[in-house]
Amino acid sequence: MNEATPPNRCRIVLIAPPLVTPEHICTAFDGGDVASLILPENGMDDAAFQAFAEKIVPIAQAAGVAVIIAGDSRIAGRVHADGIHVEANRQELAETIERLADRMMVGASGAKTRDEALELGEERPDYMFFGRFGYDNKPEPHHRNLALGEWWAQMIQIPCIVMAGSELASVQTVAATGAEFVALSSAVFADGLDPRAAVAAANALLDQTAPRFED
Repeated sequence: MNEATPPNRCRIVLIAPPLVTPEHICTAFDGGDVASLILPENGMDDAAFQAFAEKIVPIAQAAGVAVIIAGDSRIAGRVHADGIHVEANRQELAETIERLADRMMVGASGAKTRDEALELGEERPDYMFFGRFGYDNKPEPHHRNLALGEWWAQMIQIPCIVMAGSELASVQTVAATGAEFVALSSAVFADGLDPRAAVAAANALLDQTAPRFED
């Protein structure tokens, strides 16, 4: 369960991997502070994805966790999600923000260079995500994502999320960039892991090592 006052440092964003169950995801919320949860469709058809999200959204929101649906604004609306995650070019992002800004948050991803990130940033998404779903298969975060996150956090006021690696200790590497959020997926939900214990351990590492933000 999240505390009423969020910690003043890099916070955790969870990303649901393929084949994970709603029950497995929801146990993670008992491990401490989680800012939000991103749900990709992960190959499910619309009906299966909507049913999957419907099981998670009320539990997550009751725990103070914002739920963000990746890609499908219709399903995001049907399940009363808090936001939508868009991997798109500038025009598509602008159209999505114009259509949904008064109803839910819109996050952006897909930038691989500073110029691409700045172009998307011109549309003022609610956050910028550096990384790719499912590519956290090495212990440490990808160096490009770290570099982009550090540059963005220093230059731009829009918050950013940086994808961590497969090892929980990589949250420290992300936090050191100044990024507002660190995304965890396989480090929490891989086979044999206890999601609650993993989130608790990640929060403990961040409490101990993450820089504090200025008020």
